[in-house]
Amino acid sequence: MPTSSYNDDLGLAHLLADSAAQVGNSRFRSSDLQVSSKPDMTEVTDADTTIEEVLRSTLSRARPRDGVFGEEYGDNPGASGRKWVVDPIDATRNYVRGVPIWATLIALFDRGEPVVGVVSAPALGRRWWAMKGAGAFAGRDQRAGKRIHVSKVAKLSDASVSISSITGWTKLDRQGAMLGLLHEAWRERGFGDFYSYCLLAEGAVDIAAEPEVALWDLAPLALIVEEAGGTFTDLRGRPGPDGGSALATNGVLHEQALERLKIREL
Repeated sequence: MPTSSYNDDLGLAHLLADSAAQVGNSRFRSSDLQVSSKPDMTEVTDADTTIEEVLRSTLSRARPRDGVFGEEYGDNPGASGRKWVVDPIDATRNYVRGVPIWATLIALFDRGEPVVGVVSAPALGRRWWAMKGAGAFAGRDQRAGKRIHVSKVAKLSDASVSISSITGWTKLDRQGAMLGLLHEAWRERGFGDFYSYCLLAEGAVDIAAEPEVALWDLAPLALIVEEAGGTFTDLRGRPGPDGGSALATNGVLHEQALERLKIREL
């Protein structure tokens, strides 16, 4: 399908992000924010569920044949071969604690391939987006977007690495591999969640990785990183956002990082 055919979908994704931002901002740092735990012991707020409900309602009218897969309400397969993947609030724990680094993640997959991606971080006043074959952009909104590119850093000793936390690597007994990489790198920071990958796409970070993630955590991020010139795989080296783990780099450093972090098949 020609790239130009996704222009309307990209516009719709931005409208969805606008709607999500209205809800997210209105509940952020609210004294009556409702927080509960899901069966997997992760936190969910009334803002998470309301945002996903709003997005699903809009998509049911604007793209009634498309599927929708979201963190809070699961999978509706659809009948078109296309599917919207949404994370209403990525970094919910930040949201709960009043940290402004949280975002709504929206992606469109066509026959299993990500073709549109939008990341909206309204508390930061910033948004990142990409369309397959058309580059990656960032700005306050679609009208103010500027093209973004990954860095050209070629040595691990010059690289800036971002992770969400060392705890996740420890739980999977992978902390030794990550700590080894961090010791070799020039600088390490825990920007975490969506923000690591967006900063990588802008060239401010050179390597970002997470040992355990869901598709909705990564759906638009893989496309944004790749359209910015980077490489995005799981920790086994398989491309795409659906491998259950993530390694994103500026491309030049990918093999070096993967060699150190790779999950070896038994």
